[in-house]
Amino acid sequence: MSEQPIAVDPDFYASHDAYQPSDFESETTSLASSIYRGVMENGRRYQTIKEGEYWAPSDEQQFESLEAGHLVCMILDSTSDNPLFQAPLKNPKHILDLGTGRGNWAVDVADMFPDANVRGVDLFPPPLDWLPPNCVLEVDDVLQEWTWRTPFDLIHMRQMIASFTSEEWAKVYKQCYDNLAPGGWIEQWEGDAVVRCDDNTMPENCHTRAFGVAVVEASENWGHSARTMSEMRRSMEEAGFVDVHETNYKMPIGPWPRDSVLKEAGRLHYHQWASGMEGWALYLLTKYGLPQPWTKEEVLVLMAKIRAEIQNPRIHIYQRAKRVWARKPTTEELAAKNASAAPQIKQEPAA
Repeated sequence: MSEQPIAVDPDFYASHDAYQPSDFESETTSLASSIYRGVMENGRRYQTIKEGEYWAPSDEQQFESLEAGHLVCMILDSTSDNPLFQAPLKNPKHILDLGTGRGNWAVDVADMFPDANVRGVDLFPPPLDWLPPNCVLEVDDVLQEWTWRTPFDLIHMRQMIASFTSEEWAKVYKQCYDNLAPGGWIEQWEGDAVVRCDDNTMPENCHTRAFGVAVVEASENWGHSARTMSEMRRSMEEAGFVDVHETNYKMPIGPWPRDSVLKEAGRLHYHQWASGMEGWALYLLTKYGLPQPWTKEEVLVLMAKIRAEIQNPRIHIYQRAKRVWARKPTTEELAAKNASAAPQIKQEPAA
């Protein structure tokens, strides 16, 4: 499905010279002001647990973007039995959400599985006033030694792009492996920072695409590569996971597709970009942009150009995304593997 070009809705041209705010109305609600304080930089608030080591702001505007992103993921898998995860778990008891953000995924999973204990972890406390009784959200650094005693049935990650160095990612996957029950599952969803187009409507000098390229270059200059989507499957396999599966997606930016599911996903994905792109850009480009760090003013000028492009219904751009899920071997599989790897003792014939 994801390899097919996205069909365009021709009716949108008749009445739209540019998208209007009403085109993007949805069930997404505004977030209440947070009582938590962080460090302020470029007019945005960042977490303070590991100051200077994570690029995304932790403020109301960025939480708004995360909520829209959660809904995009849900809509793209809305025809599946379980849009929250694809790992074949029918009755999980212990679930961990790394980088929980606003906590949407953790809350929804806790509602779906009321008998499960769901734990969400991030560097900044989510701005939630209510949680299901079986859901706990914690502030912690997942690069430190994990102290949870009960093995998990499922560990989930999403939108963790450029969160860690390659060495840190290897440590995270090892901690996931070590803290899963035998036969437990890991699942991760990530997107590509660079937009694409199937029908040549993207301008040759597309600012939205140039932005993605600049972000990837800055992330690699920082040592926290934004190529997470293309690297996560190999990283899981290197950590020892087996039975690896993946699904590929196209996330349109704007409600230009003909397909009703993709149209609604595009509507929300536009909202995710409109509220999130400044936060995606400021830290990386003002600190690690190439050939030299950008000024805040240069970033904001680019944001205005991108906003004009993503509001244009005649430009049909999208992001690629991928979901990968894999299993920790069972106790029997590990025993068989260890037995086959053990050195064979050659029996000497009796004298």
